[in-house]
Amino acid sequence: MLSAFDRTAARLVRVGLLLPWANVAVETELGRLGLTNTVFHHARLVPASRTTAVDSSFWHGLRAASADALNSLSHVPLDAAILACTSAGFSDGRPDLPSGVVTAFDALLAALAALHVSRVVLATPYPTSVTEAESAALAKAGVEVLALASLGLDDGYPDVTLDQVHGLLEQLPASAVRSADAVVLSCTGWHTLPVVKEFEHRLGKPVLSSNLAMGLLAARISAGVAL
Repeated sequence: MLSAFDRTAARLVRVGLLLPWANVAVETELGRLGLTNTVFHHARLVPASRTTAVDSSFWHGLRAASADALNSLSHVPLDAAILACTSAGFSDGRPDLPSGVVTAFDALLAALAALHVSRVVLATPYPTSVTEAESAALAKAGVEVLALASLGLDDGYPDVTLDQVHGLLEQLPASAVRSADAVVLSCTGWHTLPVVKEFEHRLGKPVLSSNLAMGLLAARISAGVAL
């Protein structure tokens, strides 16, 4: 998947990133992708509950804060705006977001569609119930989840180590991994980019993270591909 960024994009694009206030992974990982024709403009979202754990108050708080965050970027000529939270894109029903705002989950779906992927294995740091909700949302979008694994965490995603990511991927049944078209590492809040190339080489198939999907979305816009 990382090789998709080797090509020079056609034009400069400006993307508004609406970030959950405790997320420190997105800026780090997108910066490593080398998207020279993309400028990311950040606005941080503080939920009314002032919580960081993934739950209904957190997701609804992010969505509610998105309008003010987008307004703070109103003087920037944006080509796209992304709510940089994956779970907010599928939990508690379809999110009510300002016009033109997509979520990291939408970026994942777009990347899977661009790769013609119909079967995946899914790994997340989320609680099991949230991971299962994502599996159901993927299935509704036409992507079959052959197996899933999760760390069972509702918070603290930036502290997840690469060893934990490795261990999580090793939990996935080998038969399901072989049958899958791609591996999905969902969540923008954990650092997974360093393992993507390693596992793509080992498994011989795309490994797609939420942050990588957002970068690919920006690259497609830069190349003139409509959202």
